[in-house]
This record gives sequence, structure tokens and C-alpha cells, in this order.
Amino acid sequence: MRTTGTTGTNTLLWSASVPVVTLAGTLLGLYTWMWIGIVCTLAAAAAAAIVAGGVWHRAGAAVVATGTTMALGLFGASTLHEGCLKRFGERVDAVVVDTGQHTNAKGTELDICRVVDTSGAVQDLGNTENCYGQFKPKQHVVLYKDPLGGMASWVEATDDRGLEPISLWATGGLSVLTPAALGYAGTRRLSDAESDAKRVRRSRRNRAGARTSTSPR
Repeated sequence: MRTTGTTGTNTLLWSASVPVVTLAGTLLGLYTWMWIGIVCTLAAAAAAAIVAGGVWHRAGAAVVATGTTMALGLFGASTLHEGCLKRFGERVDAVVVDTGQHTNAKGTELDICRVVDTSGAVQDLGNTENCYGQFKPKQHVVLYKDPLGGMASWVEATDDRGLEPISLWATGGLSVLTPAALGYAGTRRLSDAESDAKRVRRSRRNRAGARTSTSPR
């Protein structure tokens, strides 16, 4: 019974820790350095693959858990960025002074918006700050700025503090699917362990019965 209890506890711990580490690392990366969030996501995905696939021997669940962990880091970054700033950030009026594109290190062209707020501060915002080429020069926009100055500002066309539904639903669904896949793998592992234990006990009883029936009287 102690083994079963320990196994069940380990399943719960892994099911909870993988998505929590992913989201916590993503949030830390938003405040500090983007690569911290990427490393945490990759580490959590690797842990999910090793535990579910290598330790618990559930290849299908390992593939699902790994994929959902990676996707959770991707969608979670946008959702956390938008959610934190719209919930706790400072609302500031601003104007788009210029738009354009820039090429990143991989050669991909990305949209960029240059905005100036009422304080005179100028910021260049990109895809991660909600600039996808939807704004025009001289357009009035709303900035949500981090009071602590850690996160880049989030730009919206209107004063709308609601979250983008696709990203929100994706993050919520992945936050459920990831621990569900790990929980399934751990539960099946637990069932297999119990089945093996029953077979061992049955085999021992059979051997004991055979010895008793063949012993001289």
C-alpha cells in the first residue's frame, strides 16, 4: 500500500509541476529575458517526455504531454503578457507615428509600430506586443504599461481590457490537457503495477498450493 500511495503522489506531483513550471518560467521570461521562458518550457517538455515515456512507458501520453507543454509555453506567453498588463497595468493614450517591418536574425519579416504616448515616450512595438500591421500612422491607440517597467507595453486599438479569446481558451485548454495526459500515464502505470503485484501473489499461491498437494502424508 505504501508503494501504491507513493506512486499516486508522484503522479499528482508531475501532473501539477509540469504546467506550473512552464507558466512560471514563461512569466519570469516576460519580466527578465525571453530565453528564460524558452528554457523552462523546453525543460518541462523534456521532463514530461522522460517521465511519461521513459519511466512510465506510455509513449502516446508522452507525445501528447510533450506537445501540449510546448504549446502551453507559446500561447501562455501571449496570454500572461496581455492578462497581466490589462489587469494590473497603467492605461495610457498614445498615437501611432509610424509603421513598418523589420527582418529578424532568421530572415523573417515582422511588423513593427512606433508609438508615442502622452508623456512623450516613444516605443517600438512588435508582434509580441500585439502589433501585427493592423494599425495605421496617426491612429489613436491605447497602451497598457507595466508599472514595474519589466514587461514591454501592450497596444490595443480601444480601451478594451478583455483578453483575446483564442489565446485565452488555448492556454486554458492546454493547462488542462497537459496534466490530464500525465495523469493518465501515471494512472495506467499504477494499474499495471497493481496487476503485476496480483500476478506475483497468484503465482506464489499456486506454487504454495502445488507444494502442499505433492507433499507426502
